Amino acid sequence: MSGWRKIYYKLLNLALNFWVKSKVIPVDPLIELGLNSLCPILYVLPYYSKTELLTLRTQCLAQNLPDPLDLLEINGKLLPRYIFIARNSSKASNHCFKQESVKLFHDYLKLHHNNLKLDIQILLVSVIFGRSSDHKQYSALRLFNNIQKFLVLLWLGRDSFVCFSKKVSLRYIANNYNTDKIITYKLARIANIHFSRQRLATIGPILPIRQSLFNKLLSTKAIEKILLDEVRIKKISYKKAQQNAILLMTEIAANFSYGAIRFTDYVLRWTWNRLYQGINVHNIERVRQLAQDGHEMVYIPCHRSHMDYLLLSYVLYHQGLAPPHIAAGVNLNFWPAGPIFRRLGAFFIRRSFKGNKLYSAVFCEYLSELFTCGYSIEYFLEGGRSRTGHLLEPKTGILSITIQAMLRGSARPITLVPIYIGYEHVIEVNTYIKELHGAAKEKENLLQIIRGLLKLRNLGQGYVNFGEPLSLMTYLNHHIPQWRESINTIEAPSRPSWLTSVVNNLAIQIMVRINNAAAVNAMNLCSTALLAASCKHSLTRTQLFEQLDCYLQLLRYTIYSHYITLPNKTPQELFEHALKMNKFKLKQNNINEIIIFSPKQAMLMAYYRNNIQHLLVLPSLIASIIIHYNSITRIEILRQIKIIYSILQADFFLHYSKKDLPQILDTLFNELIRQQLIYDINNHLTVNIIRIRPLRLLAAGVREILQRYAIIFFLLSINPQITRSILERESRIIAQRLLVLHGINISESLDKAIFKTLVIKLRKENFINKNSDSIKINVILQIYHILSHLIKPEVKLIIESTRIAIKTNTTFIL
Repeated sequence: MSGWRKIYYKLLNLALNFWVKSKVIPVDPLIELGLNSLCPILYVLPYYSKTELLTLRTQCLAQNLPDPLDLLEINGKLLPRYIFIARNSSKASNHCFKQESVKLFHDYLKLHHNNLKLDIQILLVSVIFGRSSDHKQYSALRLFNNIQKFLVLLWLGRDSFVCFSKKVSLRYIANNYNTDKIITYKLARIANIHFSRQRLATIGPILPIRQSLFNKLLSTKAIEKILLDEVRIKKISYKKAQQNAILLMTEIAANFSYGAIRFTDYVLRWTWNRLYQGINVHNIERVRQLAQDGHEMVYIPCHRSHMDYLLLSYVLYHQGLAPPHIAAGVNLNFWPAGPIFRRLGAFFIRRSFKGNKLYSAVFCEYLSELFTCGYSIEYFLEGGRSRTGHLLEPKTGILSITIQAMLRGSARPITLVPIYIGYEHVIEVNTYIKELHGAAKEKENLLQIIRGLLKLRNLGQGYVNFGEPLSLMTYLNHHIPQWRESINTIEAPSRPSWLTSVVNNLAIQIMVRINNAAAVNAMNLCSTALLAASCKHSLTRTQLFEQLDCYLQLLRYTIYSHYITLPNKTPQELFEHALKMNKFKLKQNNINEIIIFSPKQAMLMAYYRNNIQHLLVLPSLIASIIIHYNSITRIEILRQIKIIYSILQADFFLHYSKKDLPQILDTLFNELIRQQLIYDINNHLTVNIIRIRPLRLLAAGVREILQRYAIIFFLLSINPQITRSILERESRIIAQRLLVLHGINISESLDKAIFKTLVIKLRKENFINKNSDSIKINVILQIYHILSHLIKPEVKLIIESTRIAIKTNTTFIL
């Protein structure tokens, strides 16, 4: 490089370093992209731009990657280390490639033909200034390209991304394809397609003009048909019917604004830094790759808190992905939150569409239009926030609309992304407990937001774990091979006969994958251990450390799923971290320091324990059975667990199938033996008395679950024809009596939905049915026989005596 050119680049670089603050995606490209430090790297950018080249250079030097401005010397030949595909951004999408770039590609391929040991790694790099999808921005300045770039840098330079894509081996291309100019043109075209997809994944499609969108929806055949029905049934004019439809569209539709996103990003960045000690993001690499490959992304997180909306959009934005349009409850559509959320991409949905065909048609057409235009979508399959920390039974309406949108012929493949969101402190948890105690749900309003903001304090760590993506097309190909016959290019396709069963099964599969991506942290581990202690939820420091170590080893050596995340800390470090959250008290006696929950705090902490209860439910059940029998064969444990596993699997969305149980249980048996919690003596698993305490605490993790099941199956065993409503009501009465008489102070005992959901799942498994011939009476009796031996005799007595009291209309005070 000549001297004057070096000076020019240095001056330009000084200005850029002042104005431009870019973020690199992925965070550690050297490792995440699998780059070989011994092989040369060639950078490929979409179009000629010195600013983008120097912005790339700054990040390359920061990431210990080769300097793009340095020349590559190969076989005594000096070649540039970077290539621009097109001359400028306006030509990049028109396949007007730079002839110098095509020639340079060809030169590199010829070098590989002549040198069989050479392997140059191509890195496709997009440098994106700003995240606005409005391509009309600065349109008046198109003829003044340099002025336009200056204004972009001035306004958006601190909101820029350098996005690296997976490496491409030129050696592989040279070995498997020709090295003539035809292949170089193909390389340029493929790179150009990639850059277009990269931009779409990062920025999103062009935002529609709101009124134009409404007019387009009004012209669809589905809405036109409903409007004609409205005219006929309600005796109103067609214009009035259209006005009603527009009012519904105005209520539903988002009003996405890039400016609002940018401003909110600054606010949230400041907020997260003050409230959270860190936001941990895991397993997003595959999701980013799918988005860059052109997939339509549908994000489906679990729902713990109102913070979920903001946190997930914030994470996606900073991971180089376009913020999604979010399905939000209409209860959030109040001033000023409604207009703000709407500008951030929220579209509002009513709790029920029942009896309102026009609303149903408008919403379905709006959501289908979002898919057709290529927007990423986010919705909560549970419908509402979990009040107990367990995943709720999925609501399948919006998932059904997603599949129907695909049947219309979506332009891009749709991929569902399950997401586990976890917190060490949920800001609404106190409100949840009040609601479980019978308090009415407080309607969301401005005053409630202000009160919530005033209470915000140290929230610990936040976790966003992306689960295994699920391709909708692949799923349908596997389960409904003939699904393509249902594709209808008409505006409103008929509902396929297979849709309901597929949607129900798909919803369960998504919930399973959410649980598979659970985040284990200090708070839910400490809560699990202390709530297992029967003596006032208290343990000494030594006992707590011992139990935490037991859980950690179980989770590390018997991996539940490759998507779960575990803390890389010792029990002592976990405790010290949890202690800073002010969730429990320390008391000093003459011998040791005791960690204790107050009764009220125990109710709150059950929420965090329930977040990971599914990970420990099987080892806890094994420990419970072994403690009860003291010595029992592996075969007998397997037999008992197989009998009750179907309900356990449905209740906790476990991913193990019944045929996998023998292998899974053997792994768990061996781990308990390795930890010396039990012995294997002549094929009998026997309690190790020396290590009885951690084994008992492990077993206690399933105690309340078994009690809940025992209540249900006792009622079914004495009256198999019992109706759902009576079963739910009597189960709650017995659970509440246990709470008072036996001190079982758990949130599930107060949750009206917990038994309702359990009864629905039992009905699906044919434990409850109007047709008495199909009821599994023998299995019900077997299950209750197993459960009645695993719960305490006094608890069993209360369950059975309470039923007698209900039956004889005996009054007892709760």
